[in-house]
Amino acid sequence: MEPLEAERRVIDAAEALARTLGDNDNHTVAAAAMDVDGNVYKAVNVYHFNGGPCAELVALGVAATAGAKQLLTIAAAGDRGRGLIPPCGRCRQVLLDHHPDILVAVPSETGPVVRPVRKLLPDTYFYPDAQGRRIVRFNKRYHDAVTSGEKTSTIRWDDPIAGGPATFVFEGHPEFARVEGEILSIEPLHLEDLDAEHAAGLRKHYPSMPEGAELLRATFHINGS
Repeated sequence: MEPLEAERRVIDAAEALARTLGDNDNHTVAAAAMDVDGNVYKAVNVYHFNGGPCAELVALGVAATAGAKQLLTIAAAGDRGRGLIPPCGRCRQVLLDHHPDILVAVPSETGPVVRPVRKLLPDTYFYPDAQGRRIVRFNKRYHDAVTSGEKTSTIRWDDPIAGGPATFVFEGHPEFARVEGEILSIEPLHLEDLDAEHAAGLRKHYPSMPEGAELLRATFHINGS
């Protein structure tokens, strides 16, 4: 999917830092990561023959050092004009385990796109003790309805949601609004189970959704509501 304004800021930060890297072969990739409050953390890789850390992993450490617990987006860029680059397999696995709902910026034929990390590692192993807190994204227009308790369910396609505690974030919100809550139940259903109005709304949100798509309805509550 196309990057939002905040996600483009992360990509720009990684590419700008990469352009400052010189001819030192120990530091050839830059990364930037954004947390749920909109703070951006930058880092570079540390190459070593015994397996020095990639820039993405250093960025995770920099973010953790600053107190960031949940990351929304990450991007990496190569030195010497290579631009945006996708993460290696090790980084994908670490990102999935520690930040299971992070969006990863990758290059495409039409320019930068962001993908959920799970899309970069289909059928992967999940490290059960990582305990990465889940993030559920809503469009900013749902902010008032969600935070007031008026909206207590959401229907998703190709967007797995896990039960339990979660942070609800509102994409495109100018103040990076978020609220803590819990996913109470998850119910499978099909597109044809919805009335025409709800089905049309979902098709607009998911333009590539096929007829007969399998969906999930998640019910939730906001802490303190």
